[in-house]
Amino acid sequence: MSTGVLLLHGSSGTPDLERARLLEAEGYDVLAPRWFDETISEIPLESFPVAELAERNDRVAVVGVSRGAEAALLLGAYDDRVDAVVGLSPTAYMWAWIADGRQSPAWTWRGEALPFVPFDLDWQPADDPPSYVGLYRQSLIKAADRAEAARIPVERFAGDLLLAAGEDDRVWPSAEFARRIAAVRPERTEVLISTPAGHRPVFPGEQPKSGGQVMARGGSDEGDRALGRLVWPHLLHTLEG
Repeated sequence: MSTGVLLLHGSSGTPDLERARLLEAEGYDVLAPRWFDETISEIPLESFPVAELAERNDRVAVVGVSRGAEAALLLGAYDDRVDAVVGLSPTAYMWAWIADGRQSPAWTWRGEALPFVPFDLDWQPADDPPSYVGLYRQSLIKAADRAEAARIPVERFAGDLLLAAGEDDRVWPSAEFARRIAAVRPERTEVLISTPAGHRPVFPGEQPKSGGQVMARGGSDEGDRALGRLVWPHLLHTLEG
């Protein structure tokens, strides 16, 4: 049985080519596209190359990190060709994108904008480089009336789901989000959480990723590598089904 893997980077905008090579070395058919140019705004879920992988493989998995995990979870929920999802540093909600002071939906499906949690624009970071985990928590409180509509409908996904997060993630509270997802959708869901890890797990054979917006991401080199070592065999198991 062949497995195609759609590998989705986060908001750094840089494809995870080193990670793609590791998965290819394990025998997987991997696509690692750059899935947005400058803004994560009104991106059609249909624009991801799920069809290409489905045409030449028996099984399709989507592996995403951060905003890429948001996309991966949505593809699992909305595209029934997806058999497995791996969400690294995931979110349980769909979030806005801010450009020129305007908040816009990040995603569309079949021409319709999907709901989102708007950011609390009054929030200010208290540290330098900034940690944004407080922004996400505060925005969920301020927009509590919109949060349920913007929750990723993971219960629609019938496949295998692996979630991995660091308790010290300072970008957004991914460990909390992973637990919320598992509470809604416990069947065929595995959650791996590491206390010392931050936002960017590092798999065996990888170098820590750099680039992207300057911000605090939490964790440490050893903590992020430890999470990667923990997750790697579970990831391969999930891809294999």
